[in-house]
Amino acid sequence: MVESDKTSVEELKKRVRKRSRGKKNEQQKPEEDSHSVEENADEKQKKSEKKVKNVKLQGRGKTEEEEEEEVEAMEDGEEEKNPVIVGKGIMTDQTFDSLDLSEQTSIAIKEMGFQYMTQIQAGSIRPLLEGKDVLGAARTGSGKTLAFLIPAVELLLKHHFSPRNGTGVIVICPTRELAIQTKNVAEELLKHHSQTVGMVIGGNNRRSEAQRIANGSNLLIATPGRLLDHLHNTKAFIYKHLKCLVIDEADRILEDNFEEDMNKILKILPKTRQTALFSATQTSKVKDLARVSLTSPVHVDVDDGRRKVTNEGLEQGYCVVPSKNRLILLITFLKKNPNKKIMVFFSTCKSVQFHAEIMKISNVDFCDIHGGLDQNRRTKTFFDFMKAKKGILLCTDVAARGLDIPSVDWIIQYDPPDKPTEYIHRVGRTARGEGAKGKALLVLIPEELQFIRYLKAAKVPVKELEFNERKLMNVRSELEKCVAEDYNLNKLAKDAYRAYISAYNSHSLKDIFNVHRLDLQEVAASFCFSAPPKVNLNIESRAGKVRKAKQQGRNGFSPYSPYGKSTPK
Repeated sequence: MVESDKTSVEELKKRVRKRSRGKKNEQQKPEEDSHSVEENADEKQKKSEKKVKNVKLQGRGKTEEEEEEEVEAMEDGEEEKNPVIVGKGIMTDQTFDSLDLSEQTSIAIKEMGFQYMTQIQAGSIRPLLEGKDVLGAARTGSGKTLAFLIPAVELLLKHHFSPRNGTGVIVICPTRELAIQTKNVAEELLKHHSQTVGMVIGGNNRRSEAQRIANGSNLLIATPGRLLDHLHNTKAFIYKHLKCLVIDEADRILEDNFEEDMNKILKILPKTRQTALFSATQTSKVKDLARVSLTSPVHVDVDDGRRKVTNEGLEQGYCVVPSKNRLILLITFLKKNPNKKIMVFFSTCKSVQFHAEIMKISNVDFCDIHGGLDQNRRTKTFFDFMKAKKGILLCTDVAARGLDIPSVDWIIQYDPPDKPTEYIHRVGRTARGEGAKGKALLVLIPEELQFIRYLKAAKVPVKELEFNERKLMNVRSELEKCVAEDYNLNKLAKDAYRAYISAYNSHSLKDIFNVHRLDLQEVAASFCFSAPPKVNLNIESRAGKVRKAKQQGRNGFSPYSPYGKSTPK
């Protein structure tokens, strides 16, 4: 038996070495394993299922792939004294029953269909129940919401909170949609409790919110701006008994320029409290916020040591497309995948509005969500798409954070994200949860190809997908005619064109996304113009700014003449 085990291990080591040599060959010839972007998603899934066959080894109960990974870990262990063991998936074998929760909360969790905890839940719930501060880092879709709501509910029960005691726990979310979703989960957990839950978000009626606060919201879900508004202006807001503050998706809150609001909120709220801060990415701003808001926190990082930062079941690819063909590629892809659930990300609200009109002309069924819509329509669209088994959602990054939308098949990033962290959150809308599968496609123009370097540096595994121009639908001339003849559509196209270039100009990665390198003729074609429209882009080159400043300085003060013209003596 011992000899046979040794033999099998040696064979596995040989296979690992062969596989590593194969990987090197693949890197030298990337075109051999590229897939077609236009290929129907169903066909691709069947092909991948045929390719992936996990053969069970006799007497071991593990797949061949898992055994090879163990051998790799053994070989790494010879070189490293403290190897990081990378777990597969997000689940643990720890049950919620092991937490000694109240009967009411335990019943609610069972009714929600949960038995085992995820890694972030297993690492966070116990220290939070013990009253400790927690700094949690976990990829999107890892179960962060229950990780902080279960201790929050137990805390309110422990202190016998009732409506007249005011607010005992505040949860701050970056977006309205995430706040709504968090409130729904909180209501399910509180089903058998007497404590109350409330929500204050931008876009809702402020007066009715103030009345609910006055009536007593023990657990309050809020967006930063509206919470600060009520802290300043709602006299009946009782928050002096606050026991816990939760900051969810902290990186997104700070990215959305709520840093000043957060500092003001922290100054107003009671200093003697428990604080939990959760974030999918640990940026310098998040670390700064953690320093001022947390006291001796327990660090829970379930992504530490992972080989990739995106979800396990996610297939990721990118295609390089001339700007003039981007829209045609999108329409072709959506038309060829009518039975899939797809999210398409754009950089601006105007772009979503324009492409929504183009989809109508192209007879593509869709729904859309962006910051320009009123809150009621945003909420309705969000829940309609959640319930749908198939469909297309055109959206901005308002839908990129925290939202748990079931069974999304494809994430299409039509406009590139501002940075790798934003890419990670966008693709986090699919392949959520244990064993879930999903696909993601990033559309790049040739000038943006170097963005892939940033993704790979951030541990995002992407491979190039083949772009076949011959398979694109022939709809360009028809769309250009519609835009030329319809005044409202033409105006919308101009607004979207201007907004796209403005967003491009504000991109944080200037070395790659340089607005002055754009071919405006091709960009215009992607908005159905035969030539660049006459619009004020309000973009100057650096040399132009210098010239303008010097011209202004001829008659007075400027950065180049801080004391103005010297008068002749």
